[in-house]
Amino acid sequence: MQGNFRQDLEKEKQLQRFLDIQYHTHLKQYSFKREKDTQLQLKGVDLWLMHRKKGTTFAIDEKAQLDYINDDLPTFAFELNYLKNNIPKKGWFLDSQKQTDFYALVTAIYQDEPNNYTSCKITMVNKSLLLHALYQLNIDLSTIKRPTTHGMHLIKGLRPKTQGYLYLSKKNKWEQPLNLILRLSYLEKLKVAKRLV
Repeated sequence: MQGNFRQDLEKEKQLQRFLDIQYHTHLKQYSFKREKDTQLQLKGVDLWLMHRKKGTTFAIDEKAQLDYINDDLPTFAFELNYLKNNIPKKGWFLDSQKQTDFYALVTAIYQDEPNNYTSCKITMVNKSLLLHALYQLNIDLSTIKRPTTHGMHLIKGLRPKTQGYLYLSKKNKWEQPLNLILRLSYLEKLKVAKRLV
């Protein structure tokens, strides 16, 4: 278990270096700074974006699909809740303690050799706009009951093939997260997300 944790941390560091190059290349209006404070990182702040002219600052939480290297998934999983000591806890998407303004969803991560990343997609998602859009669709995520069976579950207000659904990872993840799976194209259609790369 400890070995995997160290490997995951090393993967994240390697990916961060690659992402910094992407931000430097594609964020023309913004400068950025990585957050080194562990407490702030736990509160959903991996880096800060500062608008060069307006001076506004945004807290960014990077979410990378590191379990799907060399694969281009059309969806992203937003964690609603998980189990800790058999008690449901709020996931990062609904945790009010998080200070996140935007998610940087890193998908389609490709590498030609271990930890040597060659390309990826980065989709910037405005957290409050997404929550508001779901609320407008009468989707109240705070009242969703945890399903009892592993796998996909429909959610009223979303079409599963083109928009989204719930997924409970009961058999393959120790914390048994309940995720809201949303299509990246649907996030752009809702006008809550924009592709950076």
